[in-house]
Amino acid sequence: MKEYKAALLLVLASVIWGFTFAFQSQAADLIQPFSYNGIRMLIGAVVLSPLALKGMRKRGSDAVYRRNLIRGGLLCGVLIAAASVFQQYGIGLTSAGRAGFITSIYALLVPVFSIAIGKKVSPGLWVCVFAGLLGLFLLSTGAESGKIGTGEIMLMVCAVLFTFQIMSVDHFAPFVEGPDISFIQFLVGGFISLVFGLIFETVSWQIIKAAMVPILYAGIFSCGVAYTLQIVGQKYVQPTKATLILCLESFWAAVGGALILGERMTGREITGCVITLGAVMASQLMRKD
Repeated sequence: MKEYKAALLLVLASVIWGFTFAFQSQAADLIQPFSYNGIRMLIGAVVLSPLALKGMRKRGSDAVYRRNLIRGGLLCGVLIAAASVFQQYGIGLTSAGRAGFITSIYALLVPVFSIAIGKKVSPGLWVCVFAGLLGLFLLSTGAESGKIGTGEIMLMVCAVLFTFQIMSVDHFAPFVEGPDISFIQFLVGGFISLVFGLIFETVSWQIIKAAMVPILYAGIFSCGVAYTLQIVGQKYVQPTKATLILCLESFWAAVGGALILGERMTGREITGCVITLGAVMASQLMRKD
């Protein structure tokens, strides 16, 4: 596949993920976070299962591969369940566009946290981190109250948890195939979330039916289709270029919020979005492929 065609697949993946924030915002008014995440992740696992099970059958006799897959899948599943529930609670208390940009801070946190495991980072990254924090401050305090709300704090926690989840995937990536560990993490994350939902939340067919559109969009398109597009696209696009394209997810979150939910940002929030996106993209340009 030619690089420009693969790049278009990545653009489509970023659009799907970005618009997911708007659907998550709709879901927040209809179904509680654990139940929503549990159902959509299990749907995502089902969508990914043909690709994942095909690969796992080929490695069925490899005990080391199975062990790494189970360990990685369990760890990533726990982390993605935790990150997703904080994200869903946060989205319910703020706008979809703001949530997309705050969540994107994980792209800055991953290289910073990687220092703890001995990886070196470019000095220029600290400039990006400072700029990202400035953008985050403007974005989080851009509402009428001028204060950082509970939703923004939850989304910051979500970004930290997604940082650990991404670092865990990176750790196990050399030992397992991407579709396999993604399938396991969605299966584990969905099961954990659904159990908590059944214990602590009110779940009924009427509630699920009311939230069916955002559930199916997130499960089929966000968890299943977009991830598959990412897997295919990244095979033919250089890592830095691929990451830059996927960073546009936050931009599309703002677009989705405006088109689907009618959201509008203040000048302060728009400035914060621009600075945050610029910092995230600049940090990726400093990567060495």
